[in-house]
Amino acid sequence: MFNTGLVIATIVAVLLGAAAGYLATRPATVRMRAHLADAAWQLTHDPLTGLLNRTGLHTIHTAITETGGPQPLIVMLIDLDGFKDVNDTHGHDAGDDLLTEIADRLSHVTHVHGGTVARLAGDEFAALLPVRHHPIGDIATRITTAISAAVQVQTDTGLATTAVTASIGIARVTSTDPLQDVALHRADIAMYHAKHHGGARHVLYTPGMTMPTRQRRRGLRLRDLRRRQRGSGA
Repeated sequence: MFNTGLVIATIVAVLLGAAAGYLATRPATVRMRAHLADAAWQLTHDPLTGLLNRTGLHTIHTAITETGGPQPLIVMLIDLDGFKDVNDTHGHDAGDDLLTEIADRLSHVTHVHGGTVARLAGDEFAALLPVRHHPIGDIATRITTAISAAVQVQTDTGLATTAVTASIGIARVTSTDPLQDVALHRADIAMYHAKHHGGARHVLYTPGMTMPTRQRRRGLRLRDLRRRQRGSGA
């Protein structure tokens, strides 16, 4: 299993090493260690769900890449279908309740298979899993089933029951492949094929696969966002 605790401990150790010259007493060291541990957690985690954030996912991927030789990985990009309707119908607090519950379910499924999951933004999640004896399709089916189960959310008028489905794009890559430009990019393409065919399904990326035509998007693709960021930094 990918060790997120080890990642945080490594970040804390680096920060402590940089701050060592400024720590004169043991109580100050203890306080500083606690502050740095909290800062490291906030740096690598999503505050709403407690999952890794994009930075944390990149840190995990880097640790995998630097440990041993190249190894096969499964990358999944998970986008909820109909999440906007939940927000519009029940309010954003209910949407947060839904995201928290979905995050718990994703954590359970991915951890059972030795992987980890992150919330990238909004209702988009990503999972990294080692390639083992379980078929990729079976894991994806377990995730879609877990997500689609009904969720109770708190609304202004009391508890309400709601449910969403998920579109999942899957890419099988090597740990040395860049996470953003290769792994997530391929999973992004596959995910939009799942959306294009009605959602509530998973699609495995195959070589040569491109974005589906005339697909209406909620926002920019990953590579478009990178181009915009590079342009603004120029």
